[in-house]
Amino acid sequence: MGGIRQLAGQTLWYGLPTIASRFLGYIMNMALPFLVSMPGNTADLVQVYAIIPFLNVIFSYGLETAYFRFSQSEDKQKLYNTLSVSLIFSTFFFSAILWLFRDPLIRIADLQDNPSFISWMILILATDNLATIAFARLRQENRPKRYALARITGIIINLIFVFVFIGYIPYHLKAHSDSLFNLVYNPDIGLGYYLIGNFCGSFFTLLLLSGEFRQLKFDFDKQLWTRVLSYSYPLIIVGLGGMINDMLSRLIYRHVVDLPEQQADHELGIFANIFRIAVLITITIQAFRMAAEPFFFNKSMEENATKTYARVMKFFVIACCFMFLCIGLYLDVFRWIFTNLTDPAWAEGIDIVPLLALGNIFLGIYYNLSIWYKLTNRNLTGAMITLAGAAVTILLNIALIPIWHYYGAALATFCCYLFMMIISYRMGKKHYPIPYATKKLTAYVILSVLIYLLHKVLTAWISDSLLFSMVIATIFLSFFLWFVKKVETKELRKLGLLSSKEKSSS
Repeated sequence: MGGIRQLAGQTLWYGLPTIASRFLGYIMNMALPFLVSMPGNTADLVQVYAIIPFLNVIFSYGLETAYFRFSQSEDKQKLYNTLSVSLIFSTFFFSAILWLFRDPLIRIADLQDNPSFISWMILILATDNLATIAFARLRQENRPKRYALARITGIIINLIFVFVFIGYIPYHLKAHSDSLFNLVYNPDIGLGYYLIGNFCGSFFTLLLLSGEFRQLKFDFDKQLWTRVLSYSYPLIIVGLGGMINDMLSRLIYRHVVDLPEQQADHELGIFANIFRIAVLITITIQAFRMAAEPFFFNKSMEENATKTYARVMKFFVIACCFMFLCIGLYLDVFRWIFTNLTDPAWAEGIDIVPLLALGNIFLGIYYNLSIWYKLTNRNLTGAMITLAGAAVTILLNIALIPIWHYYGAALATFCCYLFMMIISYRMGKKHYPIPYATKKLTAYVILSVLIYLLHKVLTAWISDSLLFSMVIATIFLSFFLWFVKKVETKELRKLGLLSSKEKSSS
C-alpha cells in the first residue's frame, strides 16, 4: 500500500499543475462565451487546437514513454543526453518544414481569414516539445514540486496575457481611445492573442527549465538511439490514433456536416464549448498519467506488481466516477450560466456532456490497461488497437455527424473508447494478466450512471428549478461517497485515509 500512497502523492503534485493547466485553460475557454458574441467566431481557434495535438505526437515521437522504459536499464545521463539531442534537432527540423509549407497548411485547415494562426501554432509546438525530455526527467526522478513550479508559472503567464489582451484592453480602448495601450495592441489580431498568450506561457516555462538544460551534454549514442526508436515508433501510431479518437470530430466537423458554412461554424463553436465541460474528466486522467507512467515502470520488477496495478485501477475508476457525477449531477449549473450570463446559444447541446464524460472514463481505463503492452514490449499491438479505434471513430463520425450533428460526434467518441477499452482488456488478460476487480469496477460505473439518470428523472418529474437540482445532486453525490467508503473500508484503512474514530466504528 506504500506504493499506492506514493503514487497518490505524486499524482497530487503532477496533478496540481495538470489540473491548474486544464482548469486555467478551462477558465480561458469558458470565458470565450463572455468575450465572443457568437460561437461561430471561435471556429478557427478550435480548428488550430484540433491540429496541435496531432503534430505534438509527431514532434515528440514517443520519446517520453521511451525515456521511462529505458531509464530502468540504461545510464540515465547518457539516455537524457541522447534523447534530448535527438529531440532538439528534430524539433527544429519539423518546425522548419511546417514553416516552409505554411501556405498549403492555411488552405488545408481553411484558415484563410486568420493565416497568422498557423505561424503561432508552429512556435507553440516548438517551445512545448523542447521541454518534453526535461519534464520527463523531473517525473522519472520524482521531483514533482519542480515540475509543478515550471508548469504552473507558465500557465499563469498564459492566463494573464490572454485576459489582458482579449478581456481587458479591447474594452478599455473603447472608453479611452487615446490610451497608451494603442502602442501594444492591434485589434486586427483579435483571437490571435489567445495563441500568442499560449506561446508566451510555453516560452517562459522553457526558461524555467534552464537548470535541466544546463545539465545536458551534447553526447549522442547512436546505438542507444536506434534501440529507443525501435521501441518508440509504434507509440507514434498509438499517439496519432489517440488524437484521431479525441480530436477528429472537431477537426472535420465543418467539412462533413451538411450545413451552410456559417451554421457549421456555429455548431462547431458550440460543440467545442460542450466538450470542454467533459474535459474535467480528462483532467483526472492526465494528472494520474503524469505520475502513473514512471510509477508503473519502476514497480514492474517487484513481486506484487500486478496486485499493485489492480489496486491503482480500482481507485482510479472510483475517482473518475466521482468526477462523472460532479459533471452530470451539476450540469444544470453550467446550463444556467450559459443561458443567463451569455448568449443562450452557448447552452445548446449541453445534454451530450454526460455521454462524452462517460466515454472519457472508458478512455482513462484504457490508459490504465495499456500498461500491459508497454511492459511486454508489444507497442505495435497497442498501435493496432488504437488504429482499430481510429477506424471506428472515422467511420462513425462520417456516418453520424451529417445525421445527428454534434450528438453524432459525441456518440462516435463514446463508442470508440468503449471498443478500445474492451479490446485492450481482453488482450491484456492473455499477454499480461492483472487481477482487476472487474465486477466491482463495472458496478461502480453502472451505479454512477444510474444515479445520474435518477437525478435526471426527478428533476424532470418533480421540479426543474436549479435549487432543487443542486440539492438532489448533493444528496446523490454524498450517497456515492458513503457507498464507496462502506465497500472499500479495508482498503481505505490500509491507505490511512480513515480517522481512528472511523476505523474503530467500522
